[in-house]
Amino acid sequence: MAITLKGDQKINTVPTTTMKALKINLNAHIYGTFAEIGAGQETARNFFRAGGASGTIAKAMSAYDKDFSDAIYGIEKDNRYVTEPRLKKMLKHEMDLIEERLTRQKHPDKLFFSYANTVATINFSKKFKGHGWVGIRFQLDPLEDYNEIVLHLRFKETDARQQQETLGVLGVNLIYGAYYLNDNPKDLLKSFYDNIDKDRLEIDMINFSGPRFMYVDNRLMSLQLVKNGMTNAVMFGPDGNNMLPAQVLYKKNILALRGSYRPVTKVNMDMFERSKQLFFEEKKVDPEKTKIIFEITLSNLRAEGEINERDFLDRAELLCSLGLNVMITNYQEYFRLVEYFSEFTKERMGLAMGVNNLIQIFDEKYYRDLSGGILEAFGKLFYRDLKVYMYPYKDRDTGEFITSENLMVHPRMKELYKFFKNNGRLIDIKEYDPEILHIFSRKVLKMIKNNEDGWEEMLPKGVSETIKEKRLFGCTKRKD
Repeated sequence: MAITLKGDQKINTVPTTTMKALKINLNAHIYGTFAEIGAGQETARNFFRAGGASGTIAKAMSAYDKDFSDAIYGIEKDNRYVTEPRLKKMLKHEMDLIEERLTRQKHPDKLFFSYANTVATINFSKKFKGHGWVGIRFQLDPLEDYNEIVLHLRFKETDARQQQETLGVLGVNLIYGAYYLNDNPKDLLKSFYDNIDKDRLEIDMINFSGPRFMYVDNRLMSLQLVKNGMTNAVMFGPDGNNMLPAQVLYKKNILALRGSYRPVTKVNMDMFERSKQLFFEEKKVDPEKTKIIFEITLSNLRAEGEINERDFLDRAELLCSLGLNVMITNYQEYFRLVEYFSEFTKERMGLAMGVNNLIQIFDEKYYRDLSGGILEAFGKLFYRDLKVYMYPYKDRDTGEFITSENLMVHPRMKELYKFFKNNGRLIDIKEYDPEILHIFSRKVLKMIKNNEDGWEEMLPKGVSETIKEKRLFGCTKRKD
């Protein structure tokens, strides 16, 4: 990003799309192909318009016809075209052609790239706004293996032509960033919105791979997407790679467990196992078509001020080691989370939570921004096919177990709570381990940081070993 001086002030100026395209065109080393499906050849057009494209563009094509596209890239198992596997086939196929047709003897210093996108723009009825996959496969050294950046986008604009233009700008930003901002992936990520308003486009998944990105943790890149306001929810799997929520959750039953997981404790896993058992007992729930998600809100990550990335990665490392799917969201209120899930499925949903979280649902202060207040929120929450599974709490003073039967809510909320409970929307988790209800994440975290004894017994099997081995949460103890 260029910096100019005006008086005593520093002003960051974002290069225009034309400036970016021209800089790439004038770089004698950068050379590659453009393959664009579904929205014309919008990215390549920016390079042609900038001038000097003959030294950059080896080929620009749009295999728009499905039969022709299948003939080039093959037929997908699901017969779909706007998918990540399709995009990766396009990137690899076009790169293979470059290597096949150009010899290194003649072009020893060329940095080859293949750029591709496969998208569906807004439909005629404007009920489906469109989405797509965009990616680049590229070299930063002629003798080095290829790097790859793949992202998924969702259009927010309601005009096909505007979507095409936005896609073209994003494509230029991606290619420019790959070559000139690769040493700082966070800045590269932010640059995707250069000359694009955030209300025009959502980026909800990205993965970096290759020799220049070996040090990049894709989970941290996911966090940046939410933190930068590029999307409201991201998801990653046990392998640490980011996943597309829409793809994972499509037409699935969903059970979500919200927590801090700092660290994940025996209580967290007991809640998980018990709620899963109850959820699977539901007649409408097919275990084979169910996704269970451990969700952390951005507000939770900001609980101590600014987001601590090391702390976030420590939590992610533990949850991934347990083979769990993790979601980071910007939805503090549960009804917004349920609304988000409802974009992808109409099947049964479940929320597992402790007593404190349930009390928050009935706190009116969380709904002041809604014209209909808490009633509007509950309408949105329970209009869906949803059940809440409540894990009990042991009162430290009285030793009493707090369940849905003796839970105290604000007097104004009593009738609403009764309606909620009597209609079978609130289910008590009755089969639980009473011996572990004294365990709280914040207590365990304090013991780890203070190098106290005994915290290991409060965590699921294998978790304490992982914490010691990888020195998570400031742990200084060595693995036995």
